[in-house]
Amino acid sequence: MNQIPELSSIISSACAYDSAALLAATMTDCTICPRQCHVNRLTGQVGYCGQTAELTAARAALHFWEEPCISGTNGSGTVFFSGCNMRCVFCQNHSIAFGQTGRQLTGERLGDIFLELQDKGAHNINLVTPTHFIPQIACALEYAKGQGLSIPIVYNTGSYETVDSLRILDGMIDIYLPDLKYYSPEISQRYSHAADYFEKATEAIAEMFRQVGMPVLEGQLMKRGIIVRHLLLPGQVKDSKKILRYLHNTYKNDIYVSIMKQYTPLAHVADISPLNRRVTEEEYQRVITFAERIGIEKGFLQEGEVAEESFIPDFDEEGL
Repeated sequence: MNQIPELSSIISSACAYDSAALLAATMTDCTICPRQCHVNRLTGQVGYCGQTAELTAARAALHFWEEPCISGTNGSGTVFFSGCNMRCVFCQNHSIAFGQTGRQLTGERLGDIFLELQDKGAHNINLVTPTHFIPQIACALEYAKGQGLSIPIVYNTGSYETVDSLRILDGMIDIYLPDLKYYSPEISQRYSHAADYFEKATEAIAEMFRQVGMPVLEGQLMKRGIIVRHLLLPGQVKDSKKILRYLHNTYKNDIYVSIMKQYTPLAHVADISPLNRRVTEEEYQRVITFAERIGIEKGFLQEGEVAEESFIPDFDEEGL
């Protein structure tokens, strides 16, 4: 097999035999996400995510801008991975989603980063945009847990996942933090080039719920469970209502729902209407009122002015 040298290091230092075999198999003919690119990432080919088999990340640091039960008082130990299998046209983390920044890491180094974040007092390890690196992350978690990693692991995703890939992580993830972005296939095709998004995302969320079940909190911190996030987009109140109705009809109050209004129109959407404006307070209140009316009780809201670029960290390779 024509492996790049760094991948050999990942396999030998951080993976047990079975995990190493899985890593090699999944990267040779990549079908890790619904894009089903079938590229050989081991030899440096890239699929829709823009990444080879080498782990690449842009930042690892304490992060304070998640839901309160995730960030707590000390912060969430957050690793932002480079690349993305969605690449939404309005992406708030545009520079890393499109692979414009990041540093290559071995699996052992990623595991050590998890341990360093734990030593800094992080309440959890927060894996942001991890989908295209699932096998590599599984290896790093296996290594780190063997070295004493004990805080909860958060899987923070856009939810364009396959059930088979998520099953690789069964037993490794404590908290799932998935988006449910769109209901309409027309909207998901227009903004994320993924007409089947709702179908794939809801299948993925069902698997996440199977793995971790109902929420478990200790004090104000979540230790296990799911928070489904929905970011309201400008002009999409009707789509948001359909998403919230689906979630409540399916899970009642056995999950948390986070209804977000922090959408920030960045320069690359200046010519895309209505994405070139913020969500209005009237739009957000219509969605919140609807959520209350249908009986959503376990949830998070955003108050005040939150559509600010300050929510977007500097992707300066801190902590790597």
